[in-house]
Amino acid sequence: MGKLKSYQEQLQDMVEKGINAAEEQQKKLASKPFEYAEKLESGAREYSVKDLRTRYYGYSESLFDQLRNLNSRVGSFAADLVAKLEKEAAEGADTVADAADEVTSVAQSTKATAQAKKPAARKTTARKSTSTTKSDSATA
Repeated sequence: MGKLKSYQEQLQDMVEKGINAAEEQQKKLASKPFEYAEKLESGAREYSVKDLRTRYYGYSESLFDQLRNLNSRVGSFAADLVAKLEKEAAEGADTVADAADEVTSVAQSTKATAQAKKPAARKTTARKSTSTTKSDSATA
């Protein structure tokens, strides 16, 4: 039971440390907007709200244009990669088809050669020796 109690305490300590770390990070993140607001407050006298809005939308538009450009470049790269893979797959399929045609050709020529060299089949007459052998073994 002592081990279970020890595990329970260790688990609680780990959770407590995780909570403390999360709280510290949350405080750091929450302080950022206030720090920026304080900086803006001192500089707000220099800019009008309309001017700030224009700048914000300009930066925002620029950011999303860059993201669209990046998406387009990634799309082009992916399309090139897919085209290359499809080309390699088609070339591989052509190679397999050529090999299959060659195997079929060799098989047909081998079959034709074998049939040409095969002697004509001769018919043999059936002998009645099997019936005499049966009667000989029965009398012996």
